[in-house]
Amino acid sequence: MSLGGSTEIRWVGHGTFQFRMPGGEVVLLDPWLEGNPSCTPADKNPGRVDVILVTHGHGDHVGDVVRLAKQHRAKVVCIYDICTWLIKHGVESSQLIGMNKGGSTEVIPGFSLTMVRAEHSSGIDDGNGTLVYMGEPVGYILRFAGTPTIYASGDTAVFMDMQLFGEMYRPHAAILPIGGFFTMDPPAAARAARMLGVKSVIPGHYGTFPLLAGTPAELQQALGSDVSVLAVKPGATIA
Repeated sequence: MSLGGSTEIRWVGHGTFQFRMPGGEVVLLDPWLEGNPSCTPADKNPGRVDVILVTHGHGDHVGDVVRLAKQHRAKVVCIYDICTWLIKHGVESSQLIGMNKGGSTEVIPGFSLTMVRAEHSSGIDDGNGTLVYMGEPVGYILRFAGTPTIYASGDTAVFMDMQLFGEMYRPHAAILPIGGFFTMDPPAAARAARMLGVKSVIPGHYGTFPLLAGTPAELQQALGSDVSVLAVKPGATIA
C-alpha cells in the first residue's frame, strides 16, 4: 500500500501514527505507547522522535508525550492551552510550538502543517481526580516534502468544515477515526472523505477496545470503489 510519496506512515495502533521522512526524521502523532494494548513491543520505545503532534488532551493521545519529549528533546506541536500542562510536567518551553486553529508553520525543514478544527472534547484527569481542561481539539493538514498532502483529523465527528478543508488544502489522503462511540463510525467517516475529496483514507482509532467496533471493511463498503482504504495492522507501514 502506498500514497506515492517519500514519507513512510506507520500505524502504531489506536490513534497513534508515525511518519518517517527520507532523511530519517520521525514525527509522531498522538503518541500513546506504554498503555496502548494495540501497540507492538517494538514501538513502545522509539529510537528517534523529532516532532510530536498532539490533537487533544485525552490520555489515549497524550499518554507518552511528556516521556518522549524529555527523552528525545522533540518539538511538540499542540494547541496553546496544552503548553501549560506540558510545562507543569517538565517539558521545556523552548520545545513547544503552541498554536491555534488556522495557523500554519514549518516545524522542521521539509515538514509544515496547518492546525484546523475538530469536533470532540479535551480534558484529562491529572492524577488527583480533578479534570483538567486541555483546550479545544484540533486536526492537522500535514505537508511533507515529496509526499501528497495528508489531513489528520484527530478524534472527531463529521462536520461541514471538512468540505472547506477539501477546497482550501486539497488533501490527497485523510487519517480518520472509524471506531464509533467516541468518534465517527465508518459511514460517517465515508461522508467525511467525500467532503474532503480525498483519494485514500487511512483508518485509525478502531479495534483497540470492543466499543470501537467500526472496521475498515465497513468503511470501504460505505465509500464504494472511488476511494481506497489503506488499512494495515498495528506496527505495519504504508510507504
